[in-house]
Amino acid sequence: MDRRRLLRGSLAALAGVGLAASGIGATAATAAPRGHDHDDHDKRKRQVPPGQISIQLWTVRDALWGAPGYDATLTHLARIGYPKVELALGYFGRTAAQLRQFLDSIGIKASSSHDGIAGDAAGLGQKIQNAVTLGQKFMVVPYLYSERADDWKRWAEQMNVEAAAAAKAGLRYGYHNHAHEFTIDLGGGKRPWDVLTAELDPKLVHLEVDIYWAVTGGINSGDGVADPEGFTLDVIRSAPQRVLQYHVKDRDKSTGDMADLGTGMIDFARIFRKHSVIEYIVENDTPDVTPQQTAEVGYRYLRNLRY
Repeated sequence: MDRRRLLRGSLAALAGVGLAASGIGATAATAAPRGHDHDDHDKRKRQVPPGQISIQLWTVRDALWGAPGYDATLTHLARIGYPKVELALGYFGRTAAQLRQFLDSIGIKASSSHDGIAGDAAGLGQKIQNAVTLGQKFMVVPYLYSERADDWKRWAEQMNVEAAAAAKAGLRYGYHNHAHEFTIDLGGGKRPWDVLTAELDPKLVHLEVDIYWAVTGGINSGDGVADPEGFTLDVIRSAPQRVLQYHVKDRDKSTGDMADLGTGMIDFARIFRKHSVIEYIVENDTPDVTPQQTAEVGYRYLRNLRY
């Protein structure tokens, strides 16, 4: 089946499928549960619920591919306290069912995954079936790049189709940003982010906002130089789609490189106060020391953050 026939057939079969509103997002004051702050001066501060902390496995890819290996690394993440992970890089020789069995045995869940747009209907079906087998809540498109508006429109159409199929299987389907969605000029003052958020069906597709890349996009475009966190909050507020997941990674103030959480310039507390999500996913593409230490630093930072 060619792409156009897949789109026509899937849209016809899945027309009208939508996701119920979850109540997550909008403002943190109404959506986020309150935590307990031991500061006597302010007992009203919140904290990230421990059950909503996750880590993107791309962060620990060197440990997965090399020493100590996949099983030992995932076991270490569970011991740190992570209740869930966001999958990437495949299943390392296991089927989805076998990976689910292993994750269950160490007490950690795969709640989300990064998967590209499927090449055909069979690929889409397999992607969805794997996610269901693993017990995921989310599946997210991690990366797209083009300097042509038509490509972004076509990808949005494809994602709407996949999201409708995912919704029928009980999954939420999202898109993860980088910086270029805010910096590429597609002509007429349009950027990829403008096209995507205009074309993606907000009833079907949510956003996984990578805070580092949004801050960096604002700085690189010039629109967020004076107030990077304010730019990021404007991105969140202005999108028709709900922001249900965050990638939480810091930015070195002097170099602009990624940094371990709490060592950089980003005021995460300000962002979290204004908008809550379902998952706070630790990530650092270039760990400062070792992947395992970056994972520990990230978990401790989110557990101790008060906002």
